[in-house]
This record gives sequence, C-alpha cells and structure tokens, in this order.
Amino acid sequence: MPNFLGIDVGTGSARAGVFDHTGNMLASAKRDIEAWREAGDIVEQSSNDIWRAVCAATREAVAQSGVAPEAIAGIGFDATCSLVVLGEGGVPLPVSRSGNSERNIIVWMDHRAVEQTRRINRSGEAVLNYVGGVISPEMETPKLLWLAENLPDTFNAAWQFMDLPDFLTWRATGSLARSVCTVTCKWTYLAHESRWDEAYFRTIGLGSLADEGFARIGTQIVPAGGALGGGLTAQAAADLGLVPGTAVAAGLIDAHAGGVGTVGARGAFGSVLSRMAYVFGTSACTMSSTAAPAFVDGVWGPYFSAMVPGLWLNEGGQSAAGAAIDHLVRMHPAAAEATAKAQAEGLSLSAWLSLQAQSRNGAAATPALVGGIHVVPEFLGNRAPFADPDARALIAGLDLDTSLDSLVGLYVAGVCGLGYGARQIVRAEHDKGIAVDTIVVSGGAGQSPLVRQLLADTTGMVVVASTSPEPVLLGSAMLGAVAAGAYRDLTGAMAGMSELGEVYHPDATLGGWHAKRFAAFELLQQAGKAIRG
Repeated sequence: MPNFLGIDVGTGSARAGVFDHTGNMLASAKRDIEAWREAGDIVEQSSNDIWRAVCAATREAVAQSGVAPEAIAGIGFDATCSLVVLGEGGVPLPVSRSGNSERNIIVWMDHRAVEQTRRINRSGEAVLNYVGGVISPEMETPKLLWLAENLPDTFNAAWQFMDLPDFLTWRATGSLARSVCTVTCKWTYLAHESRWDEAYFRTIGLGSLADEGFARIGTQIVPAGGALGGGLTAQAAADLGLVPGTAVAAGLIDAHAGGVGTVGARGAFGSVLSRMAYVFGTSACTMSSTAAPAFVDGVWGPYFSAMVPGLWLNEGGQSAAGAAIDHLVRMHPAAAEATAKAQAEGLSLSAWLSLQAQSRNGAAATPALVGGIHVVPEFLGNRAPFADPDARALIAGLDLDTSLDSLVGLYVAGVCGLGYGARQIVRAEHDKGIAVDTIVVSGGAGQSPLVRQLLADTTGMVVVASTSPEPVLLGSAMLGAVAAGAYRDLTGAMAGMSELGEVYHPDATLGGWHAKRFAAFELLQQAGKAIRG
C-alpha cells in the first residue's frame, strides 16, 4: 500500500511525518530553524536554512519509518504564511537593512508594516470586505508595500515574492503555481472570482505588480492537493533522499493543514459545517467553514475554497498564543526555578506547568489555582474579533507571592485568557449565523489535556481532539495522498484518514464563575483601549 509524507514548517521548526493510506503515522522527525529578531517587531528567517531543515527531518522520518523511498507516493507541504523574497535564479534577497541576503523571509509575526497596514485600511477598497473588513500586518500586501517604500532595491530586483508554502513546493518541483489557500488568505486574491483586484494594488501603491500582470506574485492559482509539475525534481529528490517524479501537492498554510487534519474527521460530534478548528501553536488560529459566505467584522474572510474545497472559510485566532503563554510565565520570579525543574524532566516550561496544574486537581480547581489573577494575553495585538494590532496584554490582580504555586496560577490564568478570546470569536460568528457547536483542537500547545479542558470550560463548547498525534502533519500528508491519486479529492482524504478521539465537555459547575471572569476579561480589554486613547 502507498505511504505519504507530510512536511510542516512552523515558526520554530520543520517537521516531517510518514503516514499510511489510513492516516496512521509511522514516524516523524523535527529540526529547529533559525530566526533573527530586531527592535521594531522585526522577525526574519532564511529559506535556505528552512530547506536544509526540511531535508534533514524528511530523511530521518523516512529512515525511522522503515518505508523505502520508492514507497512514498505523495508529498504535502504546509508552512507559516511568511513572505519569501527571491532574486533571479531563485537566489535569496535581503528583506531588511541588515543586508544579509540569507535573511530573505519576513516572518508572519513580523509587524514592521503597521503604518502601511493603517494606510491600506483607510483606502476602503472593496477587497477588504474579504479580510474581515480590516487587513492585518501579518498579511503580505502590507509587507510588500513596506519593502517597496523602504528597500526599493530589493523590491525591484525580486524575481518572485512567495508565501512560504509556495516556496517549498517550488523548491521541490520547479512549479511557480500558487496554492489558492495562500494567495486567498494572505495576498487578497479573490478565489470566488478567480482574479486579483487590480484596482486595489494600484490604490495602495503596488501598481507595478499589476503592470506586470501579477507575474511576481502568482498567475497560476491551483487547489490545495493538486499535483504540481512533474513531481519532485532530480535535485530536490537528492536533497530529500526520495525518488524523482514523486507526486507533490500544492500546499497549505500550517494552521489550515491542522484544519484539514481535523474538521472532516470521522466522529459523532459536529460536522464540517459546525466544527471550528482551533490550531494552538505559537499563535492560535480558528477556522470555520460555511456553505455561503459569512461576513464577520474582525474575522478574516470569507475565503472561498481556501481550506475545504467548495466551502467558505472564516479565520480568526490570536497572533500570540503559545508564544504569549511562554512570555507570560517567564516574567514570574519563580520562572528560573521552574525552568530548571522542567529541563530536568525534558519538558518546556509551559508543558511542565500544565502537568503541575493537572497534579493540583486540574481544570476543576481553576478558581483556587488562579485566585484573583486576570490575564488578557494580547502581547502581539488582537487578531480577532477586533483586528487591533495595537492592543497589548494586561494583567490584573497580582500580589507579592513569588512561589511556584503562584506561577502555576499565572499559567492557568493565561490559558483561560486565550480561551476567553476564543469565546469572543465564537460569539461573533454566532451573531452572523455561523453554526459552530464543536471545537476541534490541534497544534503542539493544544496537546495538553488540561489546555483542552480549559478551552471547553472558558468557551462553553464541546472540545474534541484527533486520534492522530500529529494532525497538522496529517493534514499535509492528506495533500500528498490526493496528489498521488489515492483519494479523489481532499474531502475524501479527510474522511478516510482522520478520526476524532477524546472529548472534553464544559464543566457546568464552573459556568457561572467563567462567565464572571469573561466579563472581567472584556472590561480589561476596554480599559486597555481607553488608556491607549
């Protein structure tokens, strides 16, 4: 039977997983990737470094699986929605004043283009209706405008501007085709009309891209899972340790791969039209599918066929989620002591704190654990439902306690804050008729049973998890299965390769307590906005 390779490039690492045709994971491997951070919310990466990490992780995963390279029938890629800049011949070009051409990726979480974002939003262009009414500095056209205005030599010399998933498929196959997922969700492509909005690009100051017929940002837009070119090139096959000609699928943004790996799974709770994917990693992404477009202010979309073929997608979440919790707990006086204990057990600090909270009676003990601490963990702004990149985190109720117990309480309060943010998104979608009744969780930070139960309690929603240990990698492997012809389409692969597992019901005895905490959460948000003026 055929096997499939899923490759996932997140913010901090590249991972590869080998799956059989039923979605069972045979092996996986991981390699860290480098990032450069500078003042001004600048975060950059290297496409060469990422490709090296992808190749090393792939070779290890295939070797561990015991599957011969010839038995890998298809490959799927997903990655963060980061902007890759390439010169003629595919050479990297610098994207900052560092002048280092290896630093040729503006990472999704880089907010250098906030001023360009504000100007774009003031334009009132119709295309903004399809990004929740307000474009985000995480998206690519503000970043492109920043490059055009601040690094014109790089902008003018660029041969291609690519989303990272499309760079990976180009590197693997030589195909310049773009995935409908990437260009629709992050580049303002109107998939429901199969076109770029020329007037938008001219109005915001990127008319040169329109003059060129959009040749540098994509003229061939294809469905996720579609087979690209002639499959793996000889060079890419040599790099990856695989066979030339192996089918390669058009890719997905990483969060959307998590959605594909979960929302269409076999299981009794909800359906693809009532399940909201919650992909909890460095950031948190929520994704809901509808049969007709739903326009929700502050929630990205509606995007046509950007995740589930033929359905519309609304995408929300928070720019910092796992990263917000990591940052929050490192601020505590007991963080150094706790970090040493976590490292001794081979765990991250957040994972160790989750286990500590679980040992103290877990989510049922939340009121006792958090006490009077309230956290709005918006360290990198509010992605949804307020689309406010200037929002910042707030913490209320601190005392002089510096103990490990206090740190555990701060951790739990932070996770609750993320849950209340998800509750706001669900409410906004319900108000527009999106019938979300189940949250399907995935992502590294969402593997904790405590986190899953807290998400159920804070949102008041049933939370379910995939039986797969790596649903994001599985989503990418599904792309490879479709490209190889093992499944007719992505919908079939979703049903055939994924299944729901553990179920977490909201604790009714804590409903009133969380309702009061949610009201306090919203008061703090309002206070923060008032302080900023």
